[in-house]
Amino acid sequence: MRAFIRFWLAASFAVLLALPATAADLRVMTSGAFLAPLGDLAKQYEHDYGVHIVIINGPSMGATPGAIPARLARGEAADAVILARSALDNLVKAGHIAPGSETDLVRSPIALAVKAGAPVPDISTVAALKATLINAKSIAYSDSASGVYVGTELFERLGIAEVARAKAKMIAATPVGEIVAKGEADVGFQQMSELLPVKGIIVVGPLPADVQKITVFSAGLIKTNADTDDAAEFVAFLASPSAWKTMRVYGLVPAREK
Repeated sequence: MRAFIRFWLAASFAVLLALPATAADLRVMTSGAFLAPLGDLAKQYEHDYGVHIVIINGPSMGATPGAIPARLARGEAADAVILARSALDNLVKAGHIAPGSETDLVRSPIALAVKAGAPVPDISTVAALKATLINAKSIAYSDSASGVYVGTELFERLGIAEVARAKAKMIAATPVGEIVAKGEADVGFQQMSELLPVKGIIVVGPLPADVQKITVFSAGLIKTNADTDDAAEFVAFLASPSAWKTMRVYGLVPAREK
């Protein structure tokens, strides 16, 4: 009997060794501009390839503890990151991202939103946008790529820096659309892809071309990543035409699209 038990245990162990190993989760840190499409694409990838994607959200930049650079600086685990290209380049210089792994994914415009039910302002021209901001009682913008542009360049270019900054507020760690939906700001600026999923607001549209700021969002692989092949394959999927339809739904333009 003991000999049979030993034989059964040995055979069972051999069967277990023969079973395919379960792939480890891929941890992807992303800024808000790519959060919504990444959620949809991660489900598609998991369905097609059986790899589970763990999504960690944080701003591309800024002083909040949840910002991607801050997360990496304190040693949070990740396999890949997706954030504004300028911020990604800084992470390469800081030694967090493997040089040469940078992959541009999308081009993202800045848009303006108002609370649902509020009058929809005209922002179709630079003059109209300027008038809208002058008439607004309060303005909100993010602490990431779009907000840096709005706060440091857009107001200046419109010639209303002093007036606009007196009633504008940079929003940290919270989607600007949520602030607008609560009525805490008359108008709000953020990447189009971050505003579209928010309930309770109307996305008026992108900024006029003459004052628009297109931000490229890119992926990079963590330098110390032990699962580089799997992470690289996922990034390649995100950059492929298979992902483009989903990107467009959120107002993003695929970087490789001609």
